[in-house]
Amino acid sequence: MTKQIILVPKYLEQFQCIGSSCEDTCCKGWSVPIDKSTYKKYKKVKDTQLAKKLDAEITRNRSTPSDSHYASILLSGCQSCSMLSPEGLCEIQLKLGEDYLSTTCSSYPRVTNIINGSFEQSASMSCPEAARLALLNPEPMEFFQVPSKSREKYSFQSQLNPDSLTPDHIQFYFWDLRIFSIELIQNRQYTITDRILMLGLFYQNVQETIDNGIISTIPQLIEDYRTLVRTDTLRDALANIPIESTAQVQLLTELISLRIHIGTENQRYLDIFNTFLKGLSYEDGYTLEQTNHNYQIAYNSYYRPFIANHSYILENYLVNYIYKYTFPFYGQYNVFENYVSLALQYSLIKMHLIGISGFYKENLTVDHVITLIQSFSKTVEHNSRYLQIAYDYLQRRGFVSIAGMAIFLKNE
Repeated sequence: MTKQIILVPKYLEQFQCIGSSCEDTCCKGWSVPIDKSTYKKYKKVKDTQLAKKLDAEITRNRSTPSDSHYASILLSGCQSCSMLSPEGLCEIQLKLGEDYLSTTCSSYPRVTNIINGSFEQSASMSCPEAARLALLNPEPMEFFQVPSKSREKYSFQSQLNPDSLTPDHIQFYFWDLRIFSIELIQNRQYTITDRILMLGLFYQNVQETIDNGIISTIPQLIEDYRTLVRTDTLRDALANIPIESTAQVQLLTELISLRIHIGTENQRYLDIFNTFLKGLSYEDGYTLEQTNHNYQIAYNSYYRPFIANHSYILENYLVNYIYKYTFPFYGQYNVFENYVSLALQYSLIKMHLIGISGFYKENLTVDHVITLIQSFSKTVEHNSRYLQIAYDYLQRRGFVSIAGMAIFLKNE
């Protein structure tokens, strides 16, 4: 059988599940969907004891069944998969082998997209080991084509067919937009915040081009922006964007007051969130001015010097996001809304990190950053309510624009 050729970031070739050594197992804290094919295999298991347990612990999804989510494994009282052994290993894999794992369990943390019929894979940053491999490489993220593995299962997320379209469709320019977006985010002549702001200016223009019905001019727009970036033309405009840290802190305090973190079973993220609050010396009843004062001290004294030497972590996070989410064509959002989603997630991570830096001060390490990004990703990617509340907040206040997003991105 001819093997599928898959485009992957370099880090994914190095990834191997570390099993029971993982500090935040994927077998805990969220539901475990079972696909129809795997469910039927479980019904034919001959091991009497295991068959009985599978029958007791797996429940059919009768409300909205699909081939990919035909059933679910029940969670234990501590929110772990009920098939997880006391040693932190999967009983199904131990007794039946990897072929008996569901598509979700077998493929995680890998996510697969199909572009023009070709497979692409990346990893979710909700996996600690994948996050370390993807984010801690100081070199720019690279991509390679590799053959698929034997009997590999795929968890599909998005499918695009830009080659089937004509130049009057914006998705026709998917590759041009993707390449330029990654190229800009990896341009280290600018700060990471300036790169995101320039990306926002660009996608504001792209959206205007779409709205004005002149989509065929996209290639020229890309070349114009390449020239602006190369000649440093935008630097003065970026420097003149006002700093409005109070608005950033207002978003933080609203998220705190809404208690978004309540309801998640991810103790790792709850611990990070509490560290974030302690780093800002935040207490109920604190005024916006008090919180803003502590926020600025944490930013200037601890976050800024740390990130000056470690901005590649955030760069790698953004490049992985762009690749994983077929940016700027994910979901039902238009291209600028896709940009807002990217910028919002970056802003929330940065704001969390500023608070955490206020707690650890000079002792802030890359391990703290990885713990934040991984636990944040695990909370956000599997809890759409989290980002929706933040996005709704921006919309209500008229911040879903490049001028509005700049408020949440710029600190200096």
